[in-house]
Amino acid sequence: MINTFTSPHQEHHKSQRAPWLRAAVLGVNDGIVSTSGLMLGVLGASANHTAILTAGIAGLVAGAISMGMGEYVSVSSQKDSEKADIDIERRSIASNPTEELAELAWIYEQRGVEKSLALKVATQLHANDAVNAHARDELNINQRILANPRQAAVASTIAFSVGAALPIIATLLANNSNGAHVIIAFSMVGLAISGSIGAYIGGGNKLRAALRVLIGGAAAMTITYAIGLSIGTFL
Repeated sequence: MINTFTSPHQEHHKSQRAPWLRAAVLGVNDGIVSTSGLMLGVLGASANHTAILTAGIAGLVAGAISMGMGEYVSVSSQKDSEKADIDIERRSIASNPTEELAELAWIYEQRGVEKSLALKVATQLHANDAVNAHARDELNINQRILANPRQAAVASTIAFSVGAALPIIATLLANNSNGAHVIIAFSMVGLAISGSIGAYIGGGNKLRAALRVLIGGAAAMTITYAIGLSIGTFL
């Protein structure tokens, strides 16, 4: 007898990691880029080591809290929207069962299933769990893996803190003469590693992912440093 809860041919897919992976990768990259950019901006305006370090620590704390809260709010909104759509389907199935059955059968027809077979499949699924069938095949929502606000918030908060710590460590190791170079070097290495790790976990191209974050990070750091230099020149 086949176990109905286990596929006879299991594959290890990557897409189920998307929610927390997106939050984690975004958090690390944002932590590195925003904190290093902030510190380079301060460094460009003033070579005061204490001011640069203070800016970095403040950026880490404020950014981590902001990222966590932002992810929690946005993912909670996504989850509320998914649940609202499912509730709409639930009410519609209760009040218009025939029309909803025909709609589900039509969806399977559009995917290439023969008309009579599509109706038979839809009928069996309606008898088993109509709401789940419509959520999955009409709304593209899997009720078993709805968006998880806490998971996204924790992942982004921790990831941002890890990323933001890199330029702070760089500043602690640097001196007044090489501060900018050390911060940039640490940040670029961190961006390359985070991009590659994100691609590895998600099954993407590691080199392409690393180049994406390196180009974006380099542009952000260059702009903020230039702004800091301009402000320092005029003040």
